[in-house]
Amino acid sequence: MRKISTGLALVALTMVLAACGQSANGVGAHAKHPAAKGGLVGIAMPTKSSERWINDGANMVRQFQAKGYRTDLQYGDNVVENQVSQIENMITKGARLLVIAAVDGSSLTDVLQKAADADIPVISYDRLILGTKNVDYYATFDNYKVGVLQGTYIADKLGLKDGKGPFNVELFGGSPDDNNSPYFFQGAMSVLKPYLADKKLVVRSGQTNFNQIATLRWDGGLAQSRMDNLLSKSYSTARVDAVLSPYDGISIGILSSLKGVGYGGSGKELPLVTGQDAELASVKSIIAGEQTQTVSKDTRALAKVAVQMGDALLTGGKPQVNDTKQYNNGAKVVPAFLLQPVSVDKDNYRKVLVDSGQLSAGQLK
Repeated sequence: MRKISTGLALVALTMVLAACGQSANGVGAHAKHPAAKGGLVGIAMPTKSSERWINDGANMVRQFQAKGYRTDLQYGDNVVENQVSQIENMITKGARLLVIAAVDGSSLTDVLQKAADADIPVISYDRLILGTKNVDYYATFDNYKVGVLQGTYIADKLGLKDGKGPFNVELFGGSPDDNNSPYFFQGAMSVLKPYLADKKLVVRSGQTNFNQIATLRWDGGLAQSRMDNLLSKSYSTARVDAVLSPYDGISIGILSSLKGVGYGGSGKELPLVTGQDAELASVKSIIAGEQTQTVSKDTRALAKVAVQMGDALLTGGKPQVNDTKQYNNGAKVVPAFLLQPVSVDKDNYRKVLVDSGQLSAGQLK
């Protein structure tokens, strides 16, 4: 699968979003009542425990303010009730637009009805909001492809296409209340299932279903505890060759567990460990030869998508979308703009992350 330069992708994205393209969904239900520049935009992010959400929030604040809007950025601390209360306060303050990355995608139906009653459009940001028609657009990455990149990396590095194996692998999934998690898992398994079927990959724990491997709230501590259990029960004499991890914070927890039983020292090589979000700690881990891979999702580009959608909704324009079929939230198919993720390892992190400006060389020292 061809890897693209993140810098070039940003240029291409800017050109696409600036073009007068045809939106497959029209101008949206709320565009009949455009708000003047300077209106308040409410931005609800799930948590500050992951640096990627801090970056997402900061990028949107900067870009909305550059277009003349005021912003109210809030973080829910991964507590549903906190986020609901924050969104209610944004509505009370007179927000003209809501951009929401949900703590729990199925828990916002009532508060979004309040937003609809106030004629406030809603953009679902990176995590699809479920079970309500009161979501206008969805800005995200190609989540299925994220998993494909992770699964392909494992297959390629282990030489499975060349018939090598068998190898022992363990599987980790994302949070069960995040709609993205099954997409990541299904994408990875679309690559790995044939090798599991022919026994070139073996899951010694037997845990291969999503409900067995899910990690609530993407918690690295929970991942570390589960990896501890897997190692003690299934790997007292066998070696782990690869671990499918959907997110960098989970990867760090997995690596802590592995190092705790001697991997990474005394001639006991660490297994392949994937990840996602190119968080600074994990990129440093990759450079140090610990975590093996991550998937970069440039939050600057995703913020640009959300801002163009919001600005169009508030000024009577046409938000750009490139997917009108894939994301059914249970109440409607939400028109979406999907960005392309990029696989990152020790060989290309400079080109993808440093040369594009996502990270500086100084941050990686």
